[in-house]
Amino acid sequence: MSQSAAATLRQRLADPSKIVVGAGVFDGLTARIALTEGFDCLYMTGAGTTISRLGLPDLGVATLNDMRDNAAMIAGLDPSVPLIADADTGFGGSLMVKRTVTEYIRAGVAALHLEDQPTTKRCGHLRNKQIVPEEEYLGRIRAAVNARAAVEGDIVLIARTDALQSLGYEAAVSRLKNAIALGADVAFLEGVSSAEEARSVCESLSPTPVLFNAVPGGLSPAWSVAEAQELGFRIVIFPGLALGAVYEGVRRACKRLKETGTQDGSVNPHDLFNVVGLKEAVAFDMAAGGGLYDKGV
Repeated sequence: MSQSAAATLRQRLADPSKIVVGAGVFDGLTARIALTEGFDCLYMTGAGTTISRLGLPDLGVATLNDMRDNAAMIAGLDPSVPLIADADTGFGGSLMVKRTVTEYIRAGVAALHLEDQPTTKRCGHLRNKQIVPEEEYLGRIRAAVNARAAVEGDIVLIARTDALQSLGYEAAVSRLKNAIALGADVAFLEGVSSAEEARSVCESLSPTPVLFNAVPGGLSPAWSVAEAQELGFRIVIFPGLALGAVYEGVRRACKRLKETGTQDGSVNPHDLFNVVGLKEAVAFDMAAGGGLYDKGV
């Protein structure tokens, strides 16, 4: 039996000399491209999921079903590659957190993160975020840990706090320490603002791995993978990687079509379909005795 994605991620996190890099994707095409380019960990962005599936901003409007279905599809493309997925606030009280963790495990997700904003949350790199009382937040973490223990399977639990901007560094790190004491595997201090803060949180929470959220133009410096590792982070995610590229590329293509009546023909259908498994699909059909593709495609 092959090793689970969660076990693979845990194995990588056990090596303090390595850093896990999560390429930010939000749908099947962007995930396939990242896999083709050789990334060995993917990150499903909640903002990207909300934008791509609903056409709405990341303001707490995506439901568990929206997020789980997208995560299940991405995780299933290559189950050997760990997927870290946003789980927002857990989508409700303790019973909803239990359902969220259970559904993510069944979907094959390797890790999820839970935050301490209210259910009507917003993207972590927007301003004026609200924060729930610490006991409510820790109740979510406790429910997640208990849910994981109750279901067959495993998932890496990442405790995220957005309290840095409103409550300050000490209060935010205290929340993470308490979440770790309850059984969280990784800490995520959203909106780290300086190298000094970064080094401090990584040292304070050691040996627990700490995650860095790389969002250019957001609340944190735009550190590279090497810089994040030097500061002590063990995971770095790039949630806007595909989202920003798609926004720029599609906007440019639409502008060209609108202004010139032509489109860029640099990508042909075969190239696109091969990225998402055309050759493998044809080979599978032929091995099963099918004749649909005997003359090629």
